[in-house]
Amino acid sequence: MKAVLLMGNPNVGKSVLFSRLTGVYVVASNYPGTTVEYTKGFMMLGGEKAVVIDAPGTYTLEPASRAEEVASELLEEADVVINVVDATNLERNLNLTLELIKKGIPFIIALNLWDESKHTGISIDVRSLEESLGVPVVPTSAISGEGIKTLVSRVAEANPGSYQYKEEERWFEIGRLVDFVQKVSHRHHTFLERLADASVMPATGIPIALIVMFAIFQIIRWVGESLIAYVFEPIFEKLWAPLVMRLSALLGSGGFIHDVLIGKLVEGEIDFVESLGLLTTGLFVPFAMVLPYVFAFYFVLSFLEDSGYLPRLGVLVDTVMHRLGLHGLSVIPMLLGLGCNVPGAMATRVLETRRERFIAATLMAICVPCMAQIAMIVGLVGRHGAAGLGVVFGTLFAVWIIIGLVMNRFLKGESPEIFVEIPPYRPPYLVGLMKKLWMRTTHFLKEAVPWVIIGVFIVNILYALHIIDFIGKITAPVITRVLGLPREAVGALIIGFLRKDVAVGMLSPLGLNLRQLIVASVVLTMYFPCVATFIILIKELGIKDMAKSAVIMVTSAVAVGGILNLILRIF
Repeated sequence: MKAVLLMGNPNVGKSVLFSRLTGVYVVASNYPGTTVEYTKGFMMLGGEKAVVIDAPGTYTLEPASRAEEVASELLEEADVVINVVDATNLERNLNLTLELIKKGIPFIIALNLWDESKHTGISIDVRSLEESLGVPVVPTSAISGEGIKTLVSRVAEANPGSYQYKEEERWFEIGRLVDFVQKVSHRHHTFLERLADASVMPATGIPIALIVMFAIFQIIRWVGESLIAYVFEPIFEKLWAPLVMRLSALLGSGGFIHDVLIGKLVEGEIDFVESLGLLTTGLFVPFAMVLPYVFAFYFVLSFLEDSGYLPRLGVLVDTVMHRLGLHGLSVIPMLLGLGCNVPGAMATRVLETRRERFIAATLMAICVPCMAQIAMIVGLVGRHGAAGLGVVFGTLFAVWIIIGLVMNRFLKGESPEIFVEIPPYRPPYLVGLMKKLWMRTTHFLKEAVPWVIIGVFIVNILYALHIIDFIGKITAPVITRVLGLPREAVGALIIGFLRKDVAVGMLSPLGLNLRQLIVASVVLTMYFPCVATFIILIKELGIKDMAKSAVIMVTSAVAVGGILNLILRIF
């Protein structure tokens, strides 16, 4: 296994860079025969696993302390060195760099604290520095993640360097190099630079993230509801419904083919939510109920990407997400899931490993209600005060954390590091943003809609064969005894497989008390994805992993619902 050694002066951001390269799976060790500690982790390099060693900080290869001795000895074990250089203090750091050239070991320079050097008015001609030294030089900012991806991609170019100098003239050569490649000027931070810095610092980044999330939900809800109310519902009710009613009359208003194509008539009319026909519910659900929120969410997501915020959000939550077996970019499927679980499930493709995709998809399906369902829960439980809503969403968040920790503990595999370029904040290019929105929306329609229609068809058949009624009967004892819900709630839980928000709405006429509403809302969110998400998850995870995920969903939903029922009975 190739050994990559991180070597640099103390306090140059080397440990942060190490965390960026290896995630949180690190091993702290004492160097043999010493109490000097160094850390070791792993990364993928050129498709192969490589060990990364974070050597103790050292100013020179002529050690004056035990830590510097260990750093020098670790150098002998390295196949390649990443020399971490502080861009704000080039002169001091180049001493070690020139010593590495004398050693003849392949290395690459990470010109770290690059963002800070710009803020302080230091300008370094990277190309001239690279040509002078004869080794690759990559500007990086380990805190924000800027340049990390490029650094990893260029490790293969590492070489011993070609700079020739006499040992006794080393500092003279360093001064000459610095004069040649570096300029210092006075400048102030721009507002966007200050905002960019604040976005990745926990103290300021978290409040910014909360404000952004609140704005996202408001925009998505407003756009989605407006599209439904003023565009899609009128199209279906005024244009499509009369055509389907004529077809219904031609089919005799009943029979197997009628039930498959149009479904059941509700009081002699088509109910696009409850009829369950391919031409009614099968089209209405993906186009009039899901697509508006997906469209709105893709618009907001594209804006966040192009403005430069989304990568910073990934960096901000990276450490937390690693605790759950994911990395920072896993926040994307979670965010998308809040709009609609279907694109959230599809977005798990951004994750590198099967393990990550499984954890992210399972967590999203269990703990992330879609926007339509959130609105229904707020309307139903919110009537009893904010405390009930706090219990519902607080429980889901706690379950998200707990199940993530458990899966991270017991599922085999590792969480790879996050490699993402951090662009500066800039206004999105509108044409490009709309193009991206169009491509994503059409992709959703091509990928998701056929599967949704297939899912509706299957549910329709199961209803026709009374299999769903049978499931309702055998699960009734769990619903009434374990969850403390009335038998009538079984219907809502079954409909929840088709649409979660509709299922929550079906609880309204049952006269449930606050305890029952909280339990039902939590269980409805957790127990199983809606049919559209379910079909997409099978496609993304495969049947075997989806079955495992389903077991986790049902088991955790019953367990959490039962515990909630017991606890809430006490208070």
